Amino acid sequence: MALQRILCLGLLYHGVIAGSSGSGPTAPAAAGALEQKQNAAPRRGLHGRFLHITDIHPDEFYKVHSSTDEADGCHKGEGPAGPYGAETTDCDAPYSLVNATFDWIAANLKDKIDFVVWTGDTARHDRDDDLPRTQDQVLGTNAWIADKFAEMLKNEETGHGMSIPVVPTFGNNDILPHNILLPGPNKWLQTYTHIWRHFIPEEQRHSFGFGGWFYVDVIPNRLAVFSLNTLYFFDRNAGVDGCENPSEPGFKQLEWLRVQLEFMRARGMKAILTGHVPPARTDSKKLWDETCWQKYALWLHQYRDVVISGMYGHMNIDHFLIHDTDDVDIAFLEGLSPEFGVREYLDDELTIQAGTDYLMELRDDWSKLRLPPVPGKSNEVNQGGKKGRGRKPKRKDPWGERYVVSLVGPSIVPTYFPTLRVVEYNISGLENTPLWRDMPGNAKNSSHPTNAPSAPQKHLDLRSLPTENDLSDSFEDLETARKKKKKGGKRPKKEKKPHDPNLVIPPPPAKTTPPGPAYSQQPLSLIGYIQYFANLTHINNLNLTDLNSVEPPTTNSLFSLLQSSKSWLMKWRKGKHGGKKPLTPKPDPREFTFEVEYSTFNDKIYKLGDLTVNSFVELAYRIGQRAKGKEMVTVAEDEVEEEEEEHDCFDSDYESDSGSDSDSDDEEMETEVKKGDKKKGDKKKGRKGGKKKKKGKGKKNKTWLHFLNHAFVGTLDKEELKRYS
Repeated sequence: MALQRILCLGLLYHGVIAGSSGSGPTAPAAAGALEQKQNAAPRRGLHGRFLHITDIHPDEFYKVHSSTDEADGCHKGEGPAGPYGAETTDCDAPYSLVNATFDWIAANLKDKIDFVVWTGDTARHDRDDDLPRTQDQVLGTNAWIADKFAEMLKNEETGHGMSIPVVPTFGNNDILPHNILLPGPNKWLQTYTHIWRHFIPEEQRHSFGFGGWFYVDVIPNRLAVFSLNTLYFFDRNAGVDGCENPSEPGFKQLEWLRVQLEFMRARGMKAILTGHVPPARTDSKKLWDETCWQKYALWLHQYRDVVISGMYGHMNIDHFLIHDTDDVDIAFLEGLSPEFGVREYLDDELTIQAGTDYLMELRDDWSKLRLPPVPGKSNEVNQGGKKGRGRKPKRKDPWGERYVVSLVGPSIVPTYFPTLRVVEYNISGLENTPLWRDMPGNAKNSSHPTNAPSAPQKHLDLRSLPTENDLSDSFEDLETARKKKKKGGKRPKKEKKPHDPNLVIPPPPAKTTPPGPAYSQQPLSLIGYIQYFANLTHINNLNLTDLNSVEPPTTNSLFSLLQSSKSWLMKWRKGKHGGKKPLTPKPDPREFTFEVEYSTFNDKIYKLGDLTVNSFVELAYRIGQRAKGKEMVTVAEDEVEEEEEEHDCFDSDYESDSGSDSDSDDEEMETEVKKGDKKKGDKKKGRKGGKKKKKGKGKKNKTWLHFLNHAFVGTLDKEELKRYS
């Protein structure tokens, strides 16, 4: 016992001495390391935002105070071309606007975003016969902007490489001649491989040189942004022929996309698709070849658990597209039926009138959309709005998975006002996710981790052939629904393989897979966006007068001025200030800045809770409604009054300010009468002492006017909005 006590005392003494000398147990050392870690700079995580910038169109020949007439194009003459651009004209962007835009981004956004989507058209238009574009000019401005991105976003911590990724894409004006790009490999793709060396992942440069497409893991192993070469889908590209023939680059690109999206699904990743020319399509007009649009819409439906959204530019107007997969025609893709209807080309550059016509066609389509379920209300109702017998079954598509949404952003070039968009997305649960800049290889200007798990780049000769599962299960829902709509006729036969062996229909999500981030709020879902614009009318600070006289205008000159002010709505837009000149020769601009045009987070007319598909479908439906007499004209199928009362959208006096009082915004005329709310006698006889109801005749849909106002970035006044509504 005494010996044991002596040994214990010896061990205790040894531990105390050792601990005091710093060579004992590890607890004190661990505490010191923890304290050192706490004193270190905190790890910078995701911000949950990204920037979308498009259609910059820099013009090195832009001349301040030059004419905006078609013959001069802001290159010569005397006129109202401002120091930072000529708003509401067809002139391109001066370098001063480009530099000021990048300075503003550097000062206000670059440390608050996770990546940049840059959707093309970074060369001036070929509109001046006296100054035809050259190859060096087209490539030169693209290289200049690429280097500005690389310099602005360089990694300050390491001194080399970039801090966040940029995902660029081709515009139809980034090649010569514009619109026409031949199949790759070619000199244009080879040159852009070098110009975009900071942005294209090293292991994907071969596939980019082959066809101009690639993707970036902007959040490693969680989110990829795809850069699609939409020139191979563009109906104006005479150098290619659609997406049906396996020899065509459009076919090859969609096969590449199909294979990569399948790998994204296997890796548990999500994807955003980006491109320049959007898949815009109405009953009479289109931008893409029909075979390309059909496959694209089919791909997005089949990979609805992977694809979050599409981001595009080109059209300069702020709007969105809703693709209805009921329009997908498998028989057409198989070559068994011709294209339904004849769709004309959409103009390359939309005038106000053409743009409004196009948007009104979208509006007509949206009026027929199937409304999403109203929160808090039963979806089991009969035609009379009563629950109980004869009730309809619950909706088979409560998440709106029949639809796919693409966002089309307005431009930097001041066709209207220069615009930037910052999109916010859901980062819940991603607090400790590795960042792009922290992955090996990205510090050396490679945009993809070299030793992180990644999907191999499959070449097209490895494309899988059709399987029985592909054909029997993948498009079963759409085909079955289509056949059920047909009345009469023979019972449909069992599914057969497509007649075209080159048509590989992607497999759909597993039946147990929950709705993807495009349909249900979850990590990586889009939440909303803030739209910024530069008010060049204010910034340029031009004091203008009529070109011909400084005297007070006569009656005849008033008519002339009126005609001049409306000419900006025509084919060539010389702007609202066309036909005028500055009173002072020296420019005196105000400080350049972008300000918030609107935010989907607090826009009280849009009322977008988030950017999921059902939110856009509900908004599009409200935009599509028209008033006739006392009742709302509703042409959508399977809708009930109980739902419609939640979507009133008419007002006698539209106010474009989205920040206006919500109570006044919600004071809407009574345009529909819910069945059962009025007695039979009330139909002809009004209540005594009650207010007389306003008739719907002449009333405007305020949601449509609000949408139209944003489409043209606030450059239309109230009377012009009503005229084009």
